[in-house]
Amino acid sequence: MKSPSFRPRGPRPLADIAAAPIGEALKQAGFAATEVVTRWDEIVGEDLARRSAPVKIAWPRRPSDHAEPEPGTLHVRVEAPFALEIQHLTPVIVERVNAFMGWRCVAGVRLTQIPLQAKRKPKPEPRQPADEGRLTAVAAGFEDPALKEVILRFGRAVGGAR
Repeated sequence: MKSPSFRPRGPRPLADIAAAPIGEALKQAGFAATEVVTRWDEIVGEDLARRSAPVKIAWPRRPSDHAEPEPGTLHVRVEAPFALEIQHLTPVIVERVNAFMGWRCVAGVRLTQIPLQAKRKPKPEPRQPADEGRLTAVAAGFEDPALKEVILRFGRAVGGAR
């Protein structure tokens, strides 16, 4: 008699549920691993990642007797004003992708000039106002009125919780 397979109860992380379909879609686009897309900003740096995005890796056709894979061409979307700058940085991009993957999987980069959606940095939450009661209790220990005023101003500037 077969024992039933173990299924964890409760909610599962969305990454576990979506990993297989996303991996399959990226495999069809030529990506051997999803990390080239999902960790693009780590591979090329935040500045280049805001202006570019990987599309696919085009692998050359290889004969069946040739066992070793040849490196492919990484297709990258880039904003038009920065295409020339990124074109000059293609050797750096190739080196970083290959170093990240651990083998020479990319030999060149092909750029396509397409407007990208701006990747905006998350805005920091506004600070909460300082606790005036606590500030006056702390400042009460100072006798010099000028120093007391400076301590109160400082406390109001940095005392708010994020």
